[in-house]
Amino acid sequence: MKNLRITFLLFFVPFFLSAQDAIEKWTNDYDQLLKTYVSNGNVDYAGIKDDVQLGTLVTQLAKLTPTDQNSPFAKAFYINAYNLIVIYSAATNYPLGSVQEVSGFFERNKYKIGGKKYTLNSFEKDFIFKKFPDPRLHFVLVCGAVGCPPITNFAYRTDQLETQLDTQTRLAINDAKFVAVSEGKATLSKIFQWYNADFGGGKKDILNYINGFRNTPISNSASVGYFDYDWTLNDQQTAGLTGTEQSANAFRYVTSATIPKGQIELKVFNNLYTQKTASSGEKLDSRSTFNTTSISALYGINQRFNLGVDLKYRRTLNSGIPSDALDVFGSLDGPSGRTGITGIGPRIRWAPIPEWSGFSLQSTFTFAVGDDLEGTADQPFIDWNNNIFWTQFFYDKSIGTRFSFFGEVDLLLEDIGDANRFTIPFTTIFSYFPNKKVTLYGLAGYAPTVAPDFDYYHQLGLGTKYQITRRVEIELLYTSFRTKFVKSQNGVASTYNLGLRFSL
Repeated sequence: MKNLRITFLLFFVPFFLSAQDAIEKWTNDYDQLLKTYVSNGNVDYAGIKDDVQLGTLVTQLAKLTPTDQNSPFAKAFYINAYNLIVIYSAATNYPLGSVQEVSGFFERNKYKIGGKKYTLNSFEKDFIFKKFPDPRLHFVLVCGAVGCPPITNFAYRTDQLETQLDTQTRLAINDAKFVAVSEGKATLSKIFQWYNADFGGGKKDILNYINGFRNTPISNSASVGYFDYDWTLNDQQTAGLTGTEQSANAFRYVTSATIPKGQIELKVFNNLYTQKTASSGEKLDSRSTFNTTSISALYGINQRFNLGVDLKYRRTLNSGIPSDALDVFGSLDGPSGRTGITGIGPRIRWAPIPEWSGFSLQSTFTFAVGDDLEGTADQPFIDWNNNIFWTQFFYDKSIGTRFSFFGEVDLLLEDIGDANRFTIPFTTIFSYFPNKKVTLYGLAGYAPTVAPDFDYYHQLGLGTKYQITRRVEIELLYTSFRTKFVKSQNGVASTYNLGLRFSL
């Protein structure tokens, strides 16, 4: 029996030492990565995302397992592993204003650690905290946001772990951004509300825990409130700006951006176009109105390529004056009105050149749906009879912290196989961001039709967007519109637009 034990030790001890040595080497490499790209609690995501060492460290995690799963050595390793995955997930989706823009960031995207797959949530709550029910972990496990305790520029290590945990907890609890006291009220980080059970559960328990690390204790009679959690990315690019300045460009929706892998974007855009013309003389006596509802869905195949579908529904009405543009939403019986789905087809969005930040293209091929869409004696024009191919080239550029420029050039081929109407629309948009939820913008567009006959339209407009939540946005836009035909008829035209965007 004694010989068996000796044989066992001789066989397995080198393996154990090898596993520990591998984790120590991994920790040293991770520590060097932090020292290179982390400063003052912020990460240089633009730099770290191109460092091959980041991906190498994540790949190595798949095979690394501490021999003693409940040891301080394992505790330090799993803290480092969790924080690395947060950095990796944010960096691979960068640029972004918040990790909340990444679908499934915490709850769905999985990573392999020690041969098993975890989401960030399951790794934190079902693995780390179950093995190590230590409230101080809340102040060292990072979330990639300004609102969470800052990430350190060093790795956690076994021989220093207790000191590191105490130090980071004390720094957070004495930071007014996490615990602020004024006039008998203590305002706390949401961490103490979300994980109240870890700090004792009740108000008195939470304050007692906090006072164990506070330089100036809080009275147990103080009322308690909680800060709004700031999910702005802890990015060195925007570090040092005030909250409003930082979020102005960081949180905005970028039209040119592809959506992240696994995310779904749903858009509903309603365009009400109405024109009044003088069919004889100078008096406006005729109105034509089109209401187009476009519904599109995109899915992130990967970070640079999205695939989806586009559907177009139209209502059209020709009427005399006096009349109202909203009449198009009434009954459309008879030869003057018409309604129906007029097109459906696939759509792609692609960022072909990774080095060209803000540039992408989008292509949609719309199959015509329905008969005699261009109209007959008994029905008005509602759309082209044949298919449409539309490619849009997008470019978006931030200007400082509160402004941006957006440019778009399109290649639009309509009624393929018959009229082959070819138009090249140009659009420019200048935007202003008074805060992280509101966008105000001005639009100018010109679109010459170069075949088969020259035609054109141009428009000037004002619009606004409001982010109801990080995943829901509403848009309103008005434009003054002019076409070659409207001008020849001494007419006027305009559009009224309502858009909704959902990220799932």
